[in-house]
Amino acid sequence: MSPQCGASKNNMSLIFLAIASPCIASCVALITKRRAIMEAATILSSVVVLLSAAVLALTVAQDGVYSRSAYFSVDALGALVIATIAVVGCAAAFYSVAYMREEAEKKVIGQSRTRQYFLFFNIFVGAMLFASATANPILTWIAIEATTLSTAFLISFYNKPSAMEAAWKYLIINSVGLLLGFFGTLLYFTSVETGGSMPLVDWSLLSAHAGDLDPMVAKIAFIFVLIGYGTKVGFAPMHTWKPDAYGKAPTPIAALFSGALLNVALAAVLRFKAITDSAVGAEFTGQMLIILGLLSVSVAAFIMFTQRNYKRLLAYSSIEHAGIMALGFGFGGIGALASALHMVYHSLAKAILFFAAGNILLQYSSTKIRHVKGALRAIPATSMLFIFGFLAASGIPPLGLFLTKAHIAAAGMASHPIVVIVAVLALIVAFVAFLKHTHAMMFGEKPEEITVGESSIWLLIPPCVLAVLFVYLSVYPPAELYTLVSAIAILH
Repeated sequence: MSPQCGASKNNMSLIFLAIASPCIASCVALITKRRAIMEAATILSSVVVLLSAAVLALTVAQDGVYSRSAYFSVDALGALVIATIAVVGCAAAFYSVAYMREEAEKKVIGQSRTRQYFLFFNIFVGAMLFASATANPILTWIAIEATTLSTAFLISFYNKPSAMEAAWKYLIINSVGLLLGFFGTLLYFTSVETGGSMPLVDWSLLSAHAGDLDPMVAKIAFIFVLIGYGTKVGFAPMHTWKPDAYGKAPTPIAALFSGALLNVALAAVLRFKAITDSAVGAEFTGQMLIILGLLSVSVAAFIMFTQRNYKRLLAYSSIEHAGIMALGFGFGGIGALASALHMVYHSLAKAILFFAAGNILLQYSSTKIRHVKGALRAIPATSMLFIFGFLAASGIPPLGLFLTKAHIAAAGMASHPIVVIVAVLALIVAFVAFLKHTHAMMFGEKPEEITVGESSIWLLIPPCVLAVLFVYLSVYPPAELYTLVSAIAILH
């Protein structure tokens, strides 16, 4: 057996371990009624996933190999996305334990709701890992659809009319979008000659036959895929489900939506982009991504000004960043490399913001911006984390998102100067809007009924760890990370 083959088999065991862990944890939540056991299973699963993802990412970065299997294959893009799922998922697991306990103590939820939460939390994480690791486009589609079904129950978790409405809106819009994406996927399959048999069509086979794909079919297929999976990403104008879902879902789930699921869906778009580029050239897909990217950044920026709910505010910030990444991949070259790195930084920054938002919600019992005053006096540690998250997400130098935004803008100035100028102006508007709402929440007189002090130290540890990681990756990014994002930029 060759060393490369041996590495592939080791990678396979890591993939199976990462996917199986949350599945086992969800089964534990299904069969037991003891909260402590559910919590322990979820935390243990998240740690196993984190360790497996770290080893897998290092292996792919250092050896340049990925698992060669009929069903699973991890390349640089898959390794990067799995790593972001693992990091944000592990932080969300630890945060969820403390968050659900606080809500149980306040009688917001009962035992059955806690059980439901951990059941679907782990299914959600497992489905995202499966979608990122599978070698088959159909299985990718099935896994992403599974994230829709599992998280619909979490959006309606609090069983309020507005939450039920948000869940149905999310379910319908995303299901219709993914059906369009499925149709586009089938169009790509027309390039593969079956010869009367039904071969297992994987990403590598589609890439190998991309030259046989009719150019017009390739363009139509990519449009369907971009709309379909772009709905899941949250590109404008397919973004309408996102503010409602983020606003009504439990805060740790909203963090996973923005910090993990967005990357999973974007990765699917990028894989089809690479295939389409081989068939018709990169100009067509680049233009499509630039159009959606500029629209997303512009729409999100101006709507952020009118927001009255800070969780919905973070949702529009995610739409803005999805647009930034689309612009980078549309520009190509250094822009694509910066966008791949942007995926990592954005995942960390947005998870920090949502965890801080969850602490604010526990203290003020409201997601309305006008009800949150004097947060710096009431919960200073959480407030500092929220301010740090705001600065990080806004791209304040020398933090990582400043560098990625600057490189994306530089990549587009030569060929699309007007697009870059409009996008930069929109980003300025978004920053001012975010600053306005953050200032209103952090400063001012604290309401008399709000007590001073953090709810729990365990609600602060996950975002603090992510903040330290964000700063470290901004100042001293490891060589393995650059290896992964460079490989992504070359292929996508």
